[in-house]
Amino acid sequence: MSAILAAKRTGVVPRGGAFARLEIEDLAAPVVQALLAAAGITAGAVDELICANALGAGGNPARRVALAAGLPERVAGLSVDRQCAGGLDAVLLARALVDSGAAEVVIAGGVESYSRRPIRLRSDPGGGPAVVYDQARFTPWPDRDPGMAEAAAALAARLGIARAAQDAWAVASHAKARVCAGEIVALAGVERDVFARGLSLAVAARAKVLTGTITAANAAVAADAAAFVLVVSDRIAAGRGLRIVGGATLGGDPVEPGLAPVAAIAAALQRAGVAADQVAAAEVMEAYAAQAIACLTGAGLDAAVVNIGGGALARGHPIGASGAVLAVRLFHELQAGIGLAAIAAAGGIGTALVVQK
Repeated sequence: MSAILAAKRTGVVPRGGAFARLEIEDLAAPVVQALLAAAGITAGAVDELICANALGAGGNPARRVALAAGLPERVAGLSVDRQCAGGLDAVLLARALVDSGAAEVVIAGGVESYSRRPIRLRSDPGGGPAVVYDQARFTPWPDRDPGMAEAAAALAARLGIARAAQDAWAVASHAKARVCAGEIVALAGVERDVFARGLSLAVAARAKVLTGTITAANAAVAADAAAFVLVVSDRIAAGRGLRIVGGATLGGDPVEPGLAPVAAIAAALQRAGVAADQVAAAEVMEAYAAQAIACLTGAGLDAAVVNIGGGALARGHPIGASGAVLAVRLFHELQAGIGLAAIAAAGGIGTALVVQK
């Protein structure tokens, strides 16, 4: 069985902020180096680095990060693109490598720069001008490939999650957010999550409507960040860290991507042999308050143990890194017992991780 021995991240900074001029390896390398230092593991002991990245233009970001962090050249680097779920999927892939005996020390997580993402163009095979687009296709069917905000609004409408409830969730997320001592690596003068603020219900009520009941207050902002954990074998962990006891990635209805984590949570808990009411701390992605509320309810989680230090609504959403941010937060929040991290991704994908301390 494998364990998470250490977990580090940068602060999460909204697009165009202090990280705007940093390449993804500039964001990630200091985190990787701090991670190894925290665990007392040398770079030479690392077998693989798995890195999620959703908005870049290829080039194997994981390889770039590994080289920039000073890892041995033999560490090839494996890049993952499962959109929002990628950072958490990287952790599950690291677990699989370690549990299979193929590796003993794997760095896993994600990095994203919304600020420096490439401009997307679709070429015209007829020789006409290229067409700019923003959102990639997540299904082969245009009528079953909704924008994420539209999907969240439709989910809220179907489940009867009122705007007032979404706003209240967002306000609570900001209120719970705090300085995350021990987990954040100082970079470019940033030592905390800079977006968290004293949001009030009155301010949330005046927020710009994006679509339906989804507003600028109850949707997470685009952001830049890097987050990684160190997954090691039992031999190296020697009883330290968090034991990984369950995990699952499952596909669901692409029209309702926000609900996909419900099945993944159930599967991960079942594989771990525990029930939802045994979870002591849970980190559930807040891309939209409506999605977080729907997942909480559908999975049967106690709201009192979910995002006890605030969520993405108070920090931001650095797509490929967001799942890894959840894992880092869980590592530092869980005091004892069972911990859970879960996230939804475009195309109807849900990923969940279960750990024990």
